[in-house]
Amino acid sequence: MCSSLWTEKYRPQTLDEIVNQSEIVSRMKKFVKERNIPHLLFVGPAGVGKTTTILALSRDLFGPSYRNFVMELNASDERGINVIREKVKSFAQTAAISPEVPFKILIMDEADSLTSAAQHALRRTMEIYTKTCRFCLIGNYSENIIEPIQSRCSVFRFSPLSEQDLKGRIRSISIKENLQLLDEGLDAIYEASAGDVRKAINLLQAAAAVQGGVIDDVSIYSVLGQLNPTRIREMVKLCLKGDFLEAREVLRSLLIEEGIAAEDILKLLYFEILKSDIAEEWKVKLSDTIGEVDYRLTQGSRPEIQLSALLAKLTLAGEEMHR
Repeated sequence: MCSSLWTEKYRPQTLDEIVNQSEIVSRMKKFVKERNIPHLLFVGPAGVGKTTTILALSRDLFGPSYRNFVMELNASDERGINVIREKVKSFAQTAAISPEVPFKILIMDEADSLTSAAQHALRRTMEIYTKTCRFCLIGNYSENIIEPIQSRCSVFRFSPLSEQDLKGRIRSISIKENLQLLDEGLDAIYEASAGDVRKAINLLQAAAAVQGGVIDDVSIYSVLGQLNPTRIREMVKLCLKGDFLEAREVLRSLLIEEGIAAEDILKLLYFEILKSDIAEEWKVKLSDTIGEVDYRLTQGSRPEIQLSALLAKLTLAGEEMHR
């Protein structure tokens, strides 16, 4: 096992190596071909390739020595106006020593964390030093970026990786690391990561370090410190079959023997009920009940009684389905 972080070890180095975000990558390749880029604003959830994309573009644009022409800053660490006046301005005002590309690139990660004053200072810096520097601002939410900056950037919205792309990426890494990744382990990684490839790779590496060469769903949820959804699915299926008492025993086992928090059980029950084939009318009723149970738990009600009441209502839904 390599001691380095797999997220860095397997980070795509060029635009050609990025398998998702195909439309955005296509636009980036055109910028590289033209040897010119506008100011960029990348927005989207964590772990979907925003920073990887701009670094890959930089490598394709400047070559192996691209680090000489790129500065990375994290706005969540340095979010005040001073970082704009000092670090950013100092980097932006000096021209790039490159025969082919006359500008450098400044990458501002988590730019939506910048204060309003810092953003206004940044806007002015972007205007003055356009010839010598291009800016790539990265954030989760575009609404936290002031309009004058947005209007000066080409905005690209990144989406979570598809199931096929994420699973393919994780499967490929597991093969390179000589791991036996079982299908249920891969499914657990996909469910837990919700399209965040960085989280998915970190989960795989953590499970490999703890479990060894064979990765299944149990090892993934053990690393997460979370309840395995298969136990919740079992409980839902028992209710829908009319086996309320058996479902309640599973609930008691989770609450008492395994010490799982009632809130975690309730959250997974909510998602499993929405995914089930229960009639839409009952999904509405059960969602309403879940809301009531959630509120009562925050008010100190007994978890076993509240969750048992929810299971009883789910059992009634199952009985109606089989009439």
